[in-house]
Amino acid sequence: MKYNIVYMGTPHYAREILDTLIDADDMNVNLVLTQPDRPVGRKKVLTPPSVKVLATEHNISLLQPNRLSEEGIEDTIKDANPDFIVVAAFGQILPKSILDIAPCINLHASILPQYRGASPVQQSLLNGDKQTGVTSMMMEEGLDTGDILEKKLFTIPSYMRLNALMQQLTEDACILTLSTIRNFKNIVPKIQNESEATLCKKIKKSHGEVSFDNAVDMYNKYRAFEGWPGIFVSNGTKLDGVTLVDKNREHKPFEILSFVDDSVILGCEIGALQIATLQPASKKAMSAKAYCVGRGLKIGDFIF
Repeated sequence: MKYNIVYMGTPHYAREILDTLIDADDMNVNLVLTQPDRPVGRKKVLTPPSVKVLATEHNISLLQPNRLSEEGIEDTIKDANPDFIVVAAFGQILPKSILDIAPCINLHASILPQYRGASPVQQSLLNGDKQTGVTSMMMEEGLDTGDILEKKLFTIPSYMRLNALMQQLTEDACILTLSTIRNFKNIVPKIQNESEATLCKKIKKSHGEVSFDNAVDMYNKYRAFEGWPGIFVSNGTKLDGVTLVDKNREHKPFEILSFVDDSVILGCEIGALQIATLQPASKKAMSAKAYCVGRGLKIGDFIF
């Protein structure tokens, strides 16, 4: 038996799941929906979503609606005669008229009902969680509130950052997608416990600002905001190559405690961090030691 699949997704996470469905002998993806092309970078180059690129390579019918309520979208999905509508990081809420066409399965990168919403992977790292995972769930009109089908759990190493964790969860989501579709008839959906539900919001650039109050919290920000927005102090200087070296001792924020090779160890109100690289606003990155030497800073001085 081949399952007819209508697929909805947008970023790399969704692309990999789509690729898995395309490669599976018992899946037939005959329609893909993704977000419209968006301007990217300083030059605002109009760029297609990752899912569009893959769908185009495989000559799969493609729609890029601004809203799913646009005329003709519902009829096109119905005409595809899906056994399942599979959704992963699509970026739009599905209206009831589409939810009623076929079972709609969402692949959400958290252990629901924890971290419903836009940034579950970052939130897990920000909170220093030891475990996360991917949940397959039935979609309904609420935001990530549908009945749980299956979960795949992952123990997070304390050093793991966003990109590596996202890659792990993407691989797990691919496995879970096939498992849930193939075993769908035998799965008993479980209602989410609303008393355990938490919501996470979209990440803003301002969230990356740090003040050296708590070393553990700051290190978790560094892990969670890898790539964008990164972490930076109030004058715009970016910090990279961050290592947690002390969790408990009290220090003066921004105090230079010592130098280790080309890195500098800086105090926080609680704990300390080793910083390898600093990048002042609108300038090139440099080793933290070179930054300090260039400004005549020594042990006991305040770096910012």
